[in-house]
Amino acid sequence: MLHRKPDGTLASGMSFLKGYNRNLFFRDVTGGLVVGIVALPLAIAFGVASQVSPVISIYATIVAGFIIAVFSGIRVQIGGPTAACVVIVYNVVVNYGILGLVVATMIAGVMLIAMGVLKLGRMIKLIPDPLTEGFTAGISVDLFVSQVKDFGGLQMGRLPVVFYDKLQMLGSNVIHFSAYALVIGLLTIFINQIAPYVITKKLPGPILAIVITSLVVYYFHLPVHTIGSRFGVIQPVLPHLALRPVSIHEFIALCRPAFAIAVLVSIMSLMSGAVAENATGFYFRSNKELVAVGLANIVCALFGGIPVTGSIARTLTNVENGGNSRIAGIIQSAVLIFILFVFGKWISLIPLAAIAGLLMVMAYNLSKWRNFISILKAFSPDTILMLATFFITLFANITAGLEIGFALAMILFMRKMSDASNVRELTNKFFGDHGIFVEEQMVSYNLSKGVSVFEFSGPLFFGAAYKFKESFGRLAQKPKVIIVRLRNVPVIDSTGISTLLKVKSDLESRGIPLIISEIKYDTMDEKLSEQLLAKMGNENIWGTLGEAIKRSGVILKAGSEDQHRNNDFR
Repeated sequence: MLHRKPDGTLASGMSFLKGYNRNLFFRDVTGGLVVGIVALPLAIAFGVASQVSPVISIYATIVAGFIIAVFSGIRVQIGGPTAACVVIVYNVVVNYGILGLVVATMIAGVMLIAMGVLKLGRMIKLIPDPLTEGFTAGISVDLFVSQVKDFGGLQMGRLPVVFYDKLQMLGSNVIHFSAYALVIGLLTIFINQIAPYVITKKLPGPILAIVITSLVVYYFHLPVHTIGSRFGVIQPVLPHLALRPVSIHEFIALCRPAFAIAVLVSIMSLMSGAVAENATGFYFRSNKELVAVGLANIVCALFGGIPVTGSIARTLTNVENGGNSRIAGIIQSAVLIFILFVFGKWISLIPLAAIAGLLMVMAYNLSKWRNFISILKAFSPDTILMLATFFITLFANITAGLEIGFALAMILFMRKMSDASNVRELTNKFFGDHGIFVEEQMVSYNLSKGVSVFEFSGPLFFGAAYKFKESFGRLAQKPKVIIVRLRNVPVIDSTGISTLLKVKSDLESRGIPLIISEIKYDTMDEKLSEQLLAKMGNENIWGTLGEAIKRSGVILKAGSEDQHRNNDFR
């Protein structure tokens, strides 16, 4: 299939192979190798935080990395589990178990493919920033608080799903913290943050932090919980899933978290693709990206169910280290397979406090708190949208946060569109009782006495149609003919057409003909335009204001002649 690059040239989906040489291959190897090393500790961290085995998360990274690399809408995209999905995965696992996670992820994958096929990629980009900021801030706070247990080595059971209950449980157990775990967690954050500046930029901070803290715990025999103490020795074997058929009630219940997963994955993947496009100049096909991540999630469901997305951080790491094609993503998966089979048993030595420290850093980065504060300071309807989404996501659940956030965003959007719509009278502004001056065209029109001209600006849709109707329901003086200009109406929906026809009927019942000018037929559905023509009549719809004014003169002349005949008859 052909697509158009920014420079206007045509290239096939496999265009990166044209001119591909040894130098580009070595760049892809370098990018894939670095990303594979970076992805390992992140995959382990996501698996631990999600309450599934780290090996499931590693396999999800391998499978998603390969599928997204091959089918992505941009050739440098790197896919896998991300921090944004951790909270929702944890909630699904606690409420529905691993089987529920598998089914929810598979349903989400089907939804994502449907979004791509229906070409909704661009529409998802229209989700307002305050909604995504509030949503991601809520997820990041929940993720950060969820790591307090392992970060402080608290001896307690599994954390509840509800955020308030989580705070209560942590607060009642915080005095039982482990100083050793706390030191390991702090050391992890310290090494991760200073490594690029003090030690080396060649090895990622997370890798250095994990290696050093694991060695400290192992050689000094510190009483700190590790991956091995919770999940056992990591074996390079496919995860065993005790699958069974789900009932229709279970399926319906899982559709809600599946929707949340699909929306979250689509937002993260499209954001990653857009960032990659800006960084490389390669053309990004958003609908193809949705199909790719949908396919990746369906396949990953068979390996344990952890949702996967396009990763902004790993995609940029790939680009910064020379990755130039889909080969880099494939190499990343190969690197992870090698590490899993050769060094898998050493993964069990990683302290949970170190994993918690890394996740706290990720939660902090995910929060984008500067953007949050900026919207908060502006205090506008967008602030209300952001705060509502934030608190509902945090204190209710993620699905409710998205659903109510979308509903509130639609209400605010309709309000803005309604505010942008208005009706003004153009008659008698410059030439007294007998003229109209159209300022944007610098043209004056002579009107017959008794003709009023109004202009409606903005979308004529169900949220603003009442303004149009009310304007003609309370006229101060009764005109003989009304002309309505619709040249500045970008959208007309079925409610707008219905309102136009109701106004026409109401005015005619009062003996006032209605004429429409400069309506744009491409602003409405074809069937709606046919309905309007049929009920208004061609003689009452004109392409220019001048033609509409001439028509008003004809109507007035005909009315005057009828009146004379009636007088003669008397």
